[in-house]
Amino acid sequence: MSDVTHTATPWPAANSSAEVVVVGSGAGGAPTAALLAEAGLDVLVIEEGPWVAQGEVVPFSLDQMHRQYRSRGVTVALGKPSIAYTEGRCAGGGSEINSGLYWRPPASLLSRWRDEYDLATLDPDEVERILDEIEVALSVQLVPGAPTAPSEVLRRGAAALGWRHDEVPRWMTYPDGDDASRGRRQSMTETYLPRATQAGARIVTGARVDRITMRAGHANGVDVTTDDDARRHIACRHVVVCAGAIHTPALLQRSGIRRNVGASLAIHPTVKLAARFPETMNVPDDVPVHQVKEFAPLLSFGGSASHPGLVALSLADAWDRFGSRIVDWERMSVYYAAITPQGRGRVRALPGFADPLVTYRLTRRDQALLGRGLARLSLVMLEAGADEVYPSFRGASVVSSRSDVAEQQRQFSATRATVMSVHLCSTVPLGGTRSAQRGTDEWGAVPGVGNVTVNDASLLPDAPGVNPQATVMALAIRNTRHHLATDRFARSDA
Repeated sequence: MSDVTHTATPWPAANSSAEVVVVGSGAGGAPTAALLAEAGLDVLVIEEGPWVAQGEVVPFSLDQMHRQYRSRGVTVALGKPSIAYTEGRCAGGGSEINSGLYWRPPASLLSRWRDEYDLATLDPDEVERILDEIEVALSVQLVPGAPTAPSEVLRRGAAALGWRHDEVPRWMTYPDGDDASRGRRQSMTETYLPRATQAGARIVTGARVDRITMRAGHANGVDVTTDDDARRHIACRHVVVCAGAIHTPALLQRSGIRRNVGASLAIHPTVKLAARFPETMNVPDDVPVHQVKEFAPLLSFGGSASHPGLVALSLADAWDRFGSRIVDWERMSVYYAAITPQGRGRVRALPGFADPLVTYRLTRRDQALLGRGLARLSLVMLEAGADEVYPSFRGASVVSSRSDVAEQQRQFSATRATVMSVHLCSTVPLGGTRSAQRGTDEWGAVPGVGNVTVNDASLLPDAPGVNPQATVMALAIRNTRHHLATDRFARSDA
């Protein structure tokens, strides 16, 4: 962990300039900025949200939602059903608000991407080496000591069914040894952003990049609006867009870059339930570290944040039947079933609106898979000893036996469920020249605009089936090193 506790700097009094502007400071933007600054470039990172240091807010609390989430956590992709999604809006982006669970992208996934999307230069061995490096930088490790009670539920239930399950490592340090409750998340504000500033990068927060300005087919700067409504123009030679899978395509569209931008949004849709156990169970400020992967990559089961307010929210779809159980919240925890879908969505910037219009369509197969996933998750809970399970969809009944699980699956309809996602990607996908959905080249460079690149979750060709942060970071580092080795950032017209 760095000694730097606050690396954001105020805007200068007048319009500024930089060699490279990095838009966004999350899992893509932070390592990009660190590597570019360490290569001797003058780097300015522009972050829309505030700087909130680790420990300033309680994880999964209303205070955190207010300060670190976009729209206080209330954002939605319209469709049938509409899908709620969450985004970080703060220095460090999603790495500051997620659970810190770390999954390497499977080698089979990287090989499939290479073949399906004409990515001849995507070398799984190179990505593996970068992942080794990331895991050291983020202190990726298993939780010391025993897992929490909600995590043990997943392990116990899966083991009883003979289903494959794993304890997922986290990017955490544990200063107090075996006391897992004192762990400190090694997010971007703890790792790559301090590393960037130590190499000379400047990071400004509370500023939204409205558009990239262009001249003769090349970017020559960015127009910015600060939180106090001041407008700035930042001149630069290169722009690296790392604003996330929703706001990266929106910024490109506002800047006149539209080819294969925003038309292929991929997510991991999830449905949830709450389960009540005979013993005290609830851990308000943490999530389980175990996941069930018996049916991966199509289906995965894990644990969600279970703050009392979030427990109540999980009961809300059938409050007439479930609401009275909220008095037992200390005996409850919330769990999810996530799918790797066939459906896709769109992101469209709208003139006069700060946020884009986001839509998403689940296929019939996706909707059926959500129902099967929720039923199997209920079975895991029962096998782990739950006395009652409360599925999150309108019209649901209490599940307390295997026969109830069959009735639950019959009742389920995705259009009556609370469907959400925390993993968003694939809106400006990288691809070779033969890839029909190619939004950038194999290294994230935008075709036809020599000095604009994308380097975040937007690049992933499709939903990876696992938490995408490690994949995003590995590709961002891979791409940045390639551009430095080929002198892309040394040329004003490159």
